[in-house]
Amino acid sequence: MSDLSESSVRELLDRYLDPETGRPMGSMGQVVSVSINDKQADITLGLSSHSLPIQDDVRDGVSSKLVTAFPGVQVNITFQPHARPAARVGQTALRAKSVIAVGSGKGGVGKSTVAASLALTLRRLGSRVGLMDADVYGPSIPHLLGLSGRPGFSESKRIDPIMLDDTPDLSPMPVMSMGFLVDPAEAVIWRGPMLHGSINQFLGMTEWGELDYLIIDMPPGTGDVALTLSQAIPLAGSVVVCTPQEVALLDAVKAIAMFRKVNIPILGMVENMSGFLCPDCGKTYDIFGSGGAREKAEQMDVAFLGGLPLDIKLRVAGDEGRLPAVINTDAAARAPLERISQAMVRTLAARNAAAPPKPTLPTL
Repeated sequence: MSDLSESSVRELLDRYLDPETGRPMGSMGQVVSVSINDKQADITLGLSSHSLPIQDDVRDGVSSKLVTAFPGVQVNITFQPHARPAARVGQTALRAKSVIAVGSGKGGVGKSTVAASLALTLRRLGSRVGLMDADVYGPSIPHLLGLSGRPGFSESKRIDPIMLDDTPDLSPMPVMSMGFLVDPAEAVIWRGPMLHGSINQFLGMTEWGELDYLIIDMPPGTGDVALTLSQAIPLAGSVVVCTPQEVALLDAVKAIAMFRKVNIPILGMVENMSGFLCPDCGKTYDIFGSGGAREKAEQMDVAFLGGLPLDIKLRVAGDEGRLPAVINTDAAARAPLERISQAMVRTLAARNAAAPPKPTLPTL
C-alpha cells in the first residue's frame, strides 16, 4: 500500500477501465483532475454519454478501489462530459456506437412498447438515442410516441427522420418508421427484396446524427429482417422480449436461436408483463406466471436483464400516445426500465472490458 498522494491516486485511476471502450482511462485522457486534502480525494473524471446510464457504477467502482488502496480516504467523484465521436457502422453512413435489436419469437408480448421504453429511458439517463421501427408490416412506434408527419429530405438527398423533441432538458430523439410513410389504414404487402431495401434505406439513408444507441424494434417471429440487419451492419447485440408463460417462452427460444444463427450477440432477456400490482389493494398477481424468463435464460446461457410488471399507467400512456411523458415524469413507472437499461449497458461494458473494441479508422 502506497501513501495517499495525487500521483498515487492518479496512477490507480489511470488503470481503471472506461466502460465504453474497455481501455484504461488514463490512456483515453479521462482523468481530468485529482486533488488531495488531508484524507479527502476530490476527483473529476470524463465520461462519455454512452456510459452515463451506469455512471453510479463507475463512481462506486472507483471509490471501492481507492478505499481498498488507501483505507480511510474520503472520495468525492464528479463527472464531466468526455467527447468521443461515433464512428460509421460498417459500410453505411450511420454513426452509432451501439446498435441494439429488440426482438421476440411471437407477437403480443409488448416488444414494441419495450423497445420504445428502453430508447426513452436511455435518453432520460443522458445518452443520445435513435429509434428505428423495422416492423414494416405492423409499425406501432409512431402511435406509442404520439408522433406523426412525413419525413422530408435534406439537401444531401437523405431522409430527415421525425424528431421527438418533447422536453428542453433532453436531446431530441430521431425516429424512423414505415408508419410515417403509409396511411394507417393501408396494409404493406411486400416481398423480401422490397423489405430488404426499406431496412437498408432506414439504416443508411436517414440523417440519424451521432448516436450512442440506435434501438431497432424488430418484427415478431424469425423472419428475414434479422438476416438483413446482420448483413447490413455489425450489431452490438439483441434483447429478447417474452412473457412468463411457457407458450411464449417456447417462441423466445426460437428467437434466441435465430439471433445466434445470424451471429447477432444476445445481450439478454426481458420478462414483460411480469406480475400485476393492483393499485387498489397493493397485492401482486402473477397473471401470466412468474420467473419463467429467468429460468429459460439460465437454461439458454443468456443474461436475464429484468422483469417489467403490468403497469396501468404505461399501458394507458402507450394507447394514448403519451409514453414519453409518463417515462419522463413518473419515477416509479420508469424504475424497472432503468434497471433493465442499466443491466444492458453493463453487459456491453463487461464485454468491452473482456475484449476492448479496436479503434476504428476514419472513413475517407
